[in-house]
Amino acid sequence: MSRIALLSVSDKTGLVDFAKGLSALGWKLVSTGGTLKALKDAGLAATAIDELTGHPEILEGRVKTLHPKVHGGLLGRPQLADHKAQMDANGILPIDLVVVNLYPFEATVARGAGLEEAIENIDIGGPSMLRSAAKNHERVTVVCDPADYASVLAEFQASGDTSVATRQKLAIKVYATTSRYDSAIERHLAKTVLQEERLDLRYGAGQVLRYGENNHQKATFFLEAPATQAGEPSLGNFTQLHGKELSYNNIVDADAALEAARELSDACGAVVIKHLNPCGYSTGATLKDALVSAWAGDPVSAFGSVIALTRKVDLATAEVLKGRFVEILLAPGFEPDALEFLKAKSKDIRILEIANFGKAADRKVYKHVIGGMLEQDRDAALIEKFESATKVAFPDSKRPLAEFTWKACKHLKSNAIAIGYEYAPGQYTLVGAGMGQPNRIDSNQKLAQPRVKDWLSRELAGGDTSKAISEMVLASDAFFPFPDNVEAAHAFGLKYIVQPGGSLRDADSVAKCDELGVAMAFTGMRHFRH
Repeated sequence: MSRIALLSVSDKTGLVDFAKGLSALGWKLVSTGGTLKALKDAGLAATAIDELTGHPEILEGRVKTLHPKVHGGLLGRPQLADHKAQMDANGILPIDLVVVNLYPFEATVARGAGLEEAIENIDIGGPSMLRSAAKNHERVTVVCDPADYASVLAEFQASGDTSVATRQKLAIKVYATTSRYDSAIERHLAKTVLQEERLDLRYGAGQVLRYGENNHQKATFFLEAPATQAGEPSLGNFTQLHGKELSYNNIVDADAALEAARELSDACGAVVIKHLNPCGYSTGATLKDALVSAWAGDPVSAFGSVIALTRKVDLATAEVLKGRFVEILLAPGFEPDALEFLKAKSKDIRILEIANFGKAADRKVYKHVIGGMLEQDRDAALIEKFESATKVAFPDSKRPLAEFTWKACKHLKSNAIAIGYEYAPGQYTLVGAGMGQPNRIDSNQKLAQPRVKDWLSRELAGGDTSKAISEMVLASDAFFPFPDNVEAAHAFGLKYIVQPGGSLRDADSVAKCDELGVAMAFTGMRHFRH
């Protein structure tokens, strides 16, 4: 007796070729509706489902596979004498292969379909067959994804059946598929009918990490489904070319480095991250120049850092790291000689290749707190406006530096102050950063300004440091509620400030700038980072 394959699909991609392969192996093809037509149009012998069940499709096709001869054929275990007797008594034939994909509910609602149409695209028979077949995967092969057609057919051709391991893997995929499908229906109906937002986050196989933030904590890295990643280069789809496995902290820091580097994707850029904060942030005429400048921004903090570069790494750039301890280096690619040098430099440095990355895509991001999950839009934008707010107009010549410094400030933990400098024509670097303080004046006076002094002592020793400071731009990630930061910036010798604006006391800060001859611009966009 021919083995029975039941095929009922909405997405007919690859179906005919798969069915032809089955037919050539002697399988009997049983099918429904449009799938049956597609098979017959291709010249394949296929049997209608109602010939198997002895019962016609009814209720406008709502009921066609919900029948004991279908589900008995899927759930029955004829190797058991009791099952075999009951199946024979009821004329139930075993079904050994099920190929089903579901009505396109998500695509239907995505194009704005009304509630009635959405409900008609809720698949009932499909999920039922998938779940029955998956439950009995000891015997039944179940395929819900056209991407699996080729490998399944190859196994049938090679050995006459699929392996237990394959059937287990396919069954797990079924339960993931039906779970996502039911969740999509729940979320849409809850939003449409109840006006309630529901959240469903799904992740693939988890990678167990050596430990968490601290070595007494266990940790796992779960990956988003490829469809969720939408092809955006990320820590979910990199290639590790060298080094030890990544730790929890490595992944978090590498993500921060990649996000900050996206802001510089239109230039040769380098980002040096330490504990989620940029301690080096630069552009350069070459990638080497950018890395040299970024490392010089804070060489003490750069020890044991994570570095992201925006261009393919050449040997000259790689050699900048000679004798320097770096945890991770990530970039869009590595020249062979640069990769060889880096591998020889250290057996431990993690070298990550991440596809060319551009600006951040719009999507939702999440933060877990004990008892719940927070959702918000990704902070993908940069500036809403660039508006000079003071009597001394913010000069156009300083705007590129202001925008660069604003990018650096965006990626510092709040309260954040960044001070940037044009170290070569059209090339910029972060020379002072203050972050993570409970008040903004400390970020400015106690952290950012002293780091500028350190940078000047190293990079402009014997030069006119006062003139250099007067050419720098200070950026604040949020507005000034008081004019104290204006006063502190002026006392340090700074003449240019960029901040979001929006405080009820903006006028006080503007007045202080006017009094002191400082130019200040508003961006209209705050960038808190908690």
